[in-house]
Amino acid sequence: MAVDKQQHLNQVLETHRMAHINDLLDKYKKKRAEVKEVLEEKYKENIYSPINSGSYAKHTAINIKFDLDIVTPFKRNSFSTLEEMFDDVYEFLKEKYKNEATIRKQKVSIGIEFNEDKDGHIIKIDVVPGRELNDKQYLDDNYLNLFVNSKYGLLNEKTYVQTNIQAQIDHIKGKGDERSIIRLLKIWKATNNEFYKSFFMELVTIKAFDKESISGNLWEKLKSVMEYIRDNVTKDNFTLKDPGNSNNDVADTLDSWERTNLSNKMSNMIDNIERNSENIKTYFPINEDFEEESKSENKYGLKDASIIAPSIPSKSQQFG
Repeated sequence: MAVDKQQHLNQVLETHRMAHINDLLDKYKKKRAEVKEVLEEKYKENIYSPINSGSYAKHTAINIKFDLDIVTPFKRNSFSTLEEMFDDVYEFLKEKYKNEATIRKQKVSIGIEFNEDKDGHIIKIDVVPGRELNDKQYLDDNYLNLFVNSKYGLLNEKTYVQTNIQAQIDHIKGKGDERSIIRLLKIWKATNNEFYKSFFMELVTIKAFDKESISGNLWEKLKSVMEYIRDNVTKDNFTLKDPGNSNNDVADTLDSWERTNLSNKMSNMIDNIERNSENIKTYFPINEDFEEESKSENKYGLKDASIIAPSIPSKSQQFG
């Protein structure tokens, strides 16, 4: 019997909603608030108030793989170099949480992975230190320079990158259809062990909606976005401008063979799903932990998330 692709994708989104893990999410929020507080306490007048960022701030998070991000905006004269700023925050967090968490340097952030708690949960928080571009102008323009850790690769062969986190968040505001497709592509990425960056998938989805006339039901919109990726990502003139800095082309984070590979994957997915609708379950699987709850809710989006009883995923699920 053919699978109703629209109905299946609705259930996929429903079972991956963050509302199903409210209790766990509360733990994340509590730790995020704690980390913000210790950073403000440590750096006092040298920083502006830390802000939330990442997929949760953009409302594109899924409950099988996420962390919470904090951007820490330092004032222009707080450190003489970006590397000094990055290393100082790393050393502070490493000392502060030496008995509670593992601290690691990442490309532009510092990862905090708290030890497993009594419920078997591991809370992950990413701290992104940034220094305002122009002295005393951050509150007006939101521009920051981030240190790029060369151990994890350079962006355009630089050891820094200019960005505007607030502009990145604003870029997706009010884009409900785009958010649904982004979440579906993130589910595909996470459950099929794809390496593509979420930010890339986010920007290419928004660009597809901007460039193409995308309409219809959820499957038709998803298919249109996948077709756009298939047909455009390998073009020499294809760009994905970072809304936080138009000089950053996120398309450059994939080299030629990776773009070709992504195009081929989209093509194969479309062909396989159109040939046999059962294949949609492989690419976009339901989160079985919350399948029964989703059935009781009728259809995705008809009930407010606040009335869904919060629940905790099994310990086998991995986050971060």
